[in-house]
Amino acid sequence: MEIRHVTEDYAVSPQITPEDVDAIREAGFKSIISHRPDDEVLDQPTAASIREAAEKAGLGFRHIPVSGSGMTQANVDEMRTALDELEGPVFAYCRSGTRSTNIFNVVEQGR
Repeated sequence: MEIRHVTEDYAVSPQITPEDVDAIREAGFKSIISHRPDDEVLDQPTAASIREAAEKAGLGFRHIPVSGSGMTQANVDEMRTALDELEGPVFAYCRSGTRSTNIFNVVEQGR
């Protein structure tokens, strides 16, 4: 798992598995946000499987799927709400980490 810090309280990564969640918690994160739509590729873990692992580990979780064709205003609004409501630091993932970085930057520019 490759963790890239965008800020002190927000980091991104490529796709994770349910087995990665304990390491995410041990790294000090309190919440996980998934930006990857389910079924983007055949063998990717579902958001529900990551949510289940996160909840078992005592972490907050949100699924805000952002398609590869781009984020919507609804995605940005959901992300803003998630960042306001979830305990940080927050760990976010998508296929490569780029969508998770981009949506965070859009939200922060609008604050």
